[in-house]
Amino acid sequence: MDYQIILEDIKPTVDEKQHINNVSSKIMDFLQETCDELEIPGKVSLVGSVAKNTALKGKSDIDIFIAFPLTTDIQYLKDTGLELAHKCCDEFNTTPQHHFASHPYVTTDIEGCEVDIVPCYEINNGDELKSAVDRTILHTRYVKANLTASQEDEVLLLKRFMAMTGTYGSEFKVGGFAGYLCELLIIKYGNFENTLKAAIKWKYGHVIDLKNYNTSKNFKDPLIVIDPTDKNRNVAAALRLDKLAEFIQSARNYLFSNNKKDYFYPIKRDLTKDNVLNKFKDRNSDFIAVRFDIPDIPLDTLHPQLRKTCQAIERKLNNEEFNVFKADYWSDEVNNCVILLEMASSTLNDVKVNKGPKIFINKACENFAKKYGRENCYVQDDFLVHTQKREFNNASDLISHIFTLQHINLIKVGKNLKNNIINTFEFIELSQINLEFLDDFINPGQYIVR
Repeated sequence: MDYQIILEDIKPTVDEKQHINNVSSKIMDFLQETCDELEIPGKVSLVGSVAKNTALKGKSDIDIFIAFPLTTDIQYLKDTGLELAHKCCDEFNTTPQHHFASHPYVTTDIEGCEVDIVPCYEINNGDELKSAVDRTILHTRYVKANLTASQEDEVLLLKRFMAMTGTYGSEFKVGGFAGYLCELLIIKYGNFENTLKAAIKWKYGHVIDLKNYNTSKNFKDPLIVIDPTDKNRNVAAALRLDKLAEFIQSARNYLFSNNKKDYFYPIKRDLTKDNVLNKFKDRNSDFIAVRFDIPDIPLDTLHPQLRKTCQAIERKLNNEEFNVFKADYWSDEVNNCVILLEMASSTLNDVKVNKGPKIFINKACENFAKKYGRENCYVQDDFLVHTQKREFNNASDLISHIFTLQHINLIKVGKNLKNNIINTFEFIELSQINLEFLDDFINPGQYIVR
């Protein structure tokens, strides 16, 4: 496979690189000069994919860290970091947006570039870590020292392949591979194709330990990649099992494909409403769609709570003998969330079996028979049971019952979502839901094969 054509499409252009370098240099110069003038003990560094020359075209976000000595008071670090970021925004006439990781940082747009300005502690190794972001400067140094110029292109190929197969991005919404993890994989395996060939042989709990720290026994994750800059961290900790599995199958499909080039470009699909809705109609399933307002909280807080809520309602329905074939959620990340349930059965008969103790447990059986009436009990396999009227024989009625102030605690809902669910939830039609989400729901394997 000749990857030069692909690289021409995914590498930043000369003009893009020059613009990014100019903007980042101006910001860094301003911040460092401000630190020096105000006698602030901060050292300004460019980190991330731009610094490592592993940014994809159009994805060249600028990450600038201000490192303070380890003796710096944490509150001083937070306050001074924000003060410097605000001075920078004033200098370039932009609006700061506050975000929160280990501590507050600022995101802004400067001359068309998304810029993060993050305070951190200056550390020399992982043992000195005070906050999670402190490692980032070490990550940049390690990759720049160990990734060759030709391997930078291999990282771009791997990132692009993952992006097009739905497995790139460590944010909770995706649960895939982080950029730093991609760089370590190329350092380990040499190039893009070798990484795929190695990945199809991985087993659950596969270990990559570039520095031979031998700390993998401390982790139980699907993939364990010991951070070369911190022996006590698994770089792949945020990688979900399903995304690891999708990457492995994508790699397998790619290596045996005659259409390798297609894996580096978006899939082609017909997203007209009639086409998508007809696919749902052909399933002959019952679909339940619930919409509610979302709160204004960080996305890395929002998505775990949405996933938790979706899984909780699916689990409750299954426990009540409704059969959920598939469940997923979608959010516009501004106002709305939709939980979509595909039901193998959404209505039940009016009676259910209440299973009691095993017949060999004398005292428990006596108590069960006394509670429900000896004449109403019978034996099913080796359990004492009785038949009782079902409270809900329609899945939508059960959901309406649960999503109330009195009963919301029947399931484990994300804590920031409760009030919104209770006060704003409604059942909606499939035609009211985002078409891309619906198409992904109905065609879950379309990204991993071409």
